[in-house]
Amino acid sequence: MQTYLVGGAVRDQLLGLKVKDRDWVVVGATPEQMKARGFKQVGADFPVFLHPKTGEEYALARTERKQGRGYHGFSVYSAPDVTLEEDLKRRDLTINAMAQAEDGQLVDPFDGHADLEHKTLRHVSEAFAEDPLRILRTARFAARLHPLGFSICPETMTLMRQMITDGELEHLVPERVWQEIQRALHENAPTVFFEVLRELGALGVLIPELEDATVFRAGVKALACIHHQQGNTAQRFAALLGAVPEELAITRAKSMKSPNDCRDMSRLVCRFMAELSRHPADSLSAEDTLELLDAADLWRRSERFDALLDTLACTLPEAQQSLLEQLHAAAGEATGVNPQDLLKQGFMGKELGEAIRNERLARITRVLNPSS
Repeated sequence: MQTYLVGGAVRDQLLGLKVKDRDWVVVGATPEQMKARGFKQVGADFPVFLHPKTGEEYALARTERKQGRGYHGFSVYSAPDVTLEEDLKRRDLTINAMAQAEDGQLVDPFDGHADLEHKTLRHVSEAFAEDPLRILRTARFAARLHPLGFSICPETMTLMRQMITDGELEHLVPERVWQEIQRALHENAPTVFFEVLRELGALGVLIPELEDATVFRAGVKALACIHHQQGNTAQRFAALLGAVPEELAITRAKSMKSPNDCRDMSRLVCRFMAELSRHPADSLSAEDTLELLDAADLWRRSERFDALLDTLACTLPEAQQSLLEQLHAAAGEATGVNPQDLLKQGFMGKELGEAIRNERLARITRVLNPSS
């Protein structure tokens, strides 16, 4: 039985980056031997075990064979006769197909170390084409390592284009696609992920609303802005779709199985973009302002409203940025209306709702027209 550190931990160690997670491959062992040593089996599709003390994952060396389309179309073979090189060969990129023995010796059958030095993302073998999710993973690694000067080699770009032409992306389940996109939104250079997908021709399958050049440029510019501000996932996703019509953005967010907060933020950003685009600077009426504040549910979701304004600051054209200042000021005044004060004045039921609205409208009017 031999144990090797594999994958990202080896890669990041060689790059001088902080190692976040450590994964291990065990060669020459059976599940029974692992359990006898106190390891707890957790893998359903293939034998993966948790170390009894560290909790780190130890997987038995395995090979995979394509049997169908999509991410789940594989049969897995794991046995003591599977070699380390056979296990590494099934991996996606050469920089992820290195291992380190217990004595520290580097095992690098596919020249991943050389590709690290040349800052190249290259597929390990033609087996790369068997898993369409690797297209998204490769684009995500490009986004992560772009600041270090990494790029995808032409041969791998050609292979991924052929996979897309063969229709492989259409067999990915939405949950897996969203998982990769969510991760990509938080990589070091998230716009690179979408730029790679666009260059490959993958956006037409995954997010066709971004195929238009103008919409795409606006989306990646807004994403870069909100990334710089360290926005959350919902803000990043909404910024990317900010130039997409509201109904299309809602449909796309749902079909991608994105979380509710991402769907809500996308809906609001697209709606506000459409509404505010109709107004030149300083022309927002009190009625329009109150309608927007109601649409954002400011009264119950003030933190989300603040996040919305921060996102809109990245999506709106410069000429309309002053509208955000008006919205912020109006929101500050309108949220100061206390229903309890109006109850004490005798307003109840429907009349109370009207009184609250009228007081909010009056305050917004004073903010927007201080001289009147």
